[in-house]
Amino acid sequence: MKTFKSFLLTAFVVLTGQLSYAQTAPAPKAKGPTTEQLQMKTSAVCDMCKTRLEKAMAYEKGVQGATLDVASQVLTVSYRPDKTTPAALRTAVQRTGYDADKEVADARAYDRLPDCCKKTNAVHTDSGH
Repeated sequence: MKTFKSFLLTAFVVLTGQLSYAQTAPAPKAKGPTTEQLQMKTSAVCDMCKTRLEKAMAYEKGVQGATLDVASQVLTVSYRPDKTTPAALRTAVQRTGYDADKEVADARAYDRLPDCCKKTNAVHTDSGH
């Protein structure tokens, strides 16, 4: 009989311990910012450039969003720093055919741009488009 009482007491303690553990919620993890923003000066000159750059950035890993202000030629990119880097984002802009800050556009990509999107187009240099 003593063995049976010991067995019941042990079973009760084990089950109570497991139930109390199951009810404990894990502590929330402290995280840094989930996204960061990068602003870079581009050589984009028109609304076609805006569409092209924003679409190209949407395909980049870690990019949450991109917006080009045509008037100032500044591309603002929201991205996850655990998925990509500012250098990778600048390279993506260069591969699209546009300058990124002081980095010059990829020559082959620039040559594939429509004439209206090229920074050397007379329309852009004369009227300030």
